[in-house]
Amino acid sequence: MYDYLIVGAGLYGSVFAREATDRGYKCLVIDKRGHIGGNVYTERIEGINVHKYGAHIFHTNNKRVWEYLSRFTTFNRFTNSPVANYKGELYSLPFNMYTFNKMWGVVTPEEAQRKIEEQRREIKGEPRNLEEQAISLVGRDIYEKLIKGYTEKQWGRACKDLPSFIIKRLPVRLTFDNNYFNALYQGIPVGGYTEMVERILDKIEVGLGEDYLSDKKKWDDLAERVVYTGPIDAYFQYALGYLEYRSVRFDTEVLDISNFQGNAAVNYTDSQTPWTRIIEHKWFEFGKDGDGNDIPKTIISKEYSSEWKPGDEPYYPVNDERNSELYRQYKALAETEDKVFFGGRLGEYKYYDMDAVVDAVLKKCDEVFS
Repeated sequence: MYDYLIVGAGLYGSVFAREATDRGYKCLVIDKRGHIGGNVYTERIEGINVHKYGAHIFHTNNKRVWEYLSRFTTFNRFTNSPVANYKGELYSLPFNMYTFNKMWGVVTPEEAQRKIEEQRREIKGEPRNLEEQAISLVGRDIYEKLIKGYTEKQWGRACKDLPSFIIKRLPVRLTFDNNYFNALYQGIPVGGYTEMVERILDKIEVGLGEDYLSDKKKWDDLAERVVYTGPIDAYFQYALGYLEYRSVRFDTEVLDISNFQGNAAVNYTDSQTPWTRIIEHKWFEFGKDGDGNDIPKTIISKEYSSEWKPGDEPYYPVNDERNSELYRQYKALAETEDKVFFGGRLGEYKYYDMDAVVDAVLKKCDEVFS
């Protein structure tokens, strides 16, 4: 008999298992997939740690979380500085003085501010949708070249049909700062995320390829309590309907060249290019293998955003009014489950950065084990 059955070997489940085990509880972690790590899973191919479920760049201002994960890995000094490609024109992201100089030829922050103010004036009153919100923040030129096409591919809807809150916190910097994140701590685990999660799960029993929901009673009978990190609507057999997600498809290629695009991430912001971005995985670790040698090949992944349908991998919750209300109903059902608690991106139907996942589970552990 186990004290805890943890359903899902992603960050939430793995950290909970570590904390419970270190306090003397007996844990079993199971996952439907054939690997640990959830969506942070990295697979080593040609000496390159490939982010199989899209780019994961750790960043946080939370010292507790940084120090906690640093027990299990060493983070490198990777800084996220993506590039936008609009029909062959390259722009720095997030929007900063390099962007404004390329877009308008301005040189000083004052000139850039004047240009933005001039273009923002076309929006009168409170922005009613994402298009108006974006123009009110950065003006028409940047919206048309660097926001519109990318956002419409990402969400599968016209910007005029998307709510304004999606883009409320668009970073605009009147400095020459290409660091995408405003985070004190940032980096990629040396050796990849999978090695980090392996260390978190050290000496903890793990069963892979195990589908909890296909024989729920059998699994429930094995433990006093259950930590469930799968989709909350699936747990209740979609009794109230499906929660919606955006999904992502990856087209990954090994190329017999050493350098494809010279950067870890390039966003394709025109509407004609079918993919949203291309990731070149080797640059997350500076093009070096584990021994510090240059890697002769490279691996790229083209990302295609798509509508989610049952059976697809869920990525981004669609937090509109309908889905938020449906989640509230499922959450009320979840609160009646005495033996089970729900956590993580799918269990809470919430977009979580990695640091927020770790913070949430550590706080849950403080509560559960106090």
